[in-house]
Amino acid sequence: MQTGTIPILTITGSDCTGGSGIQADIRTITALGGCAVTAITSVTVQDSGGIRRIHDLPADMVTEQVRTIMHDVHPQAVKIGLVRDVEVIASLRKEIIGCRHVVCDPGILSSHGIQLVSDEAIAAISRCIFPETSLLLLRCNEAERLLDMRISTDDDMMRAAGRLMDMGAKAVLLRGGHQTDGMLTALYCDGTDMTFFRSHNTEGWQKHGVGGALSTAVAVRLAFGDDTPKAIQKAHDYMHRQVVYSVTPRTHGFRPADLYNRFMSLIACHYREAHDVAFYAERLAISTRYLSQITERLVGRTPKQLIADYLMQEARMLLTTSVLTVQEIADKLGFSSQSAFSSFFHSQQGCTPREHREGIDTH
Repeated sequence: MQTGTIPILTITGSDCTGGSGIQADIRTITALGGCAVTAITSVTVQDSGGIRRIHDLPADMVTEQVRTIMHDVHPQAVKIGLVRDVEVIASLRKEIIGCRHVVCDPGILSSHGIQLVSDEAIAAISRCIFPETSLLLLRCNEAERLLDMRISTDDDMMRAAGRLMDMGAKAVLLRGGHQTDGMLTALYCDGTDMTFFRSHNTEGWQKHGVGGALSTAVAVRLAFGDDTPKAIQKAHDYMHRQVVYSVTPRTHGFRPADLYNRFMSLIACHYREAHDVAFYAERLAISTRYLSQITERLVGRTPKQLIADYLMQEARMLLTTSVLTVQEIADKLGFSSQSAFSSFFHSQQGCTPREHREGIDTH
């Protein structure tokens, strides 16, 4: 089955702004090469200030959407987001029980910290959905609410992850820890592996809709055959490009901002095979000159510089965290030779890849 035909079901609410919910999930699944199928649980009225009103669809309507998709399309993965009705939650378990990959990001709290799900619904999700979940994603403040505990240290995060796994989840990703000044902490736990991740990009990772899109990206990667740690890593890499490089569209500049974001998404998908600006301009159906005007106006950099920035970020990460040789890294990043890679790296960094790695090792 080709990736573009692999169905991924998202069960969640609708966000009229498009920043999260079913709209964002469709966008994420499509961008990563999957086929999005949906079941809408709630319709919201919201703007940049937050959710103003939520209308939950009747339980039979939600359940029938899910049942029809599961029986007719046979999705390879299911992402469960905002589900607020206890009756729906109880019935969902019966409908998804045959799916191999279930990712749950229940959206207990909004990005503004407002509780969106009743205590009764939270208990039902814990009881009915967690035991069927391949991966449970929660922000630390949501885990605090669910577990009635304070999470302020790495040890607290480990205890919380353990308690969540005791509730049935096969693996847990806790996000949004603030115990290190100026950084966000995440913890992955699957019973045998427990790994911490930290990010300086505190603002980007807390944007509206980022957590939901991350969970959806994980579901896509699981559907494509990745194991859970690899799926998380690939989803994180994809989302990192979105939260670091994305530009918020404004009323008078929506099309340029949209093209810019699509450009950055294309780089994330094709940086190994294409380093030239013309490749990306052609796929955006615009000229290289117009693409340059967009990027220079929005972020003050040329398309060539943005491609180089992306390659350098990947190169530095591989040199820092992997045991790959310089030749292997050059091949991985799509350079014609080790010499070409070294020349590019030196022009950007002021030293060779080997010198960069040796400098890290001496510190």
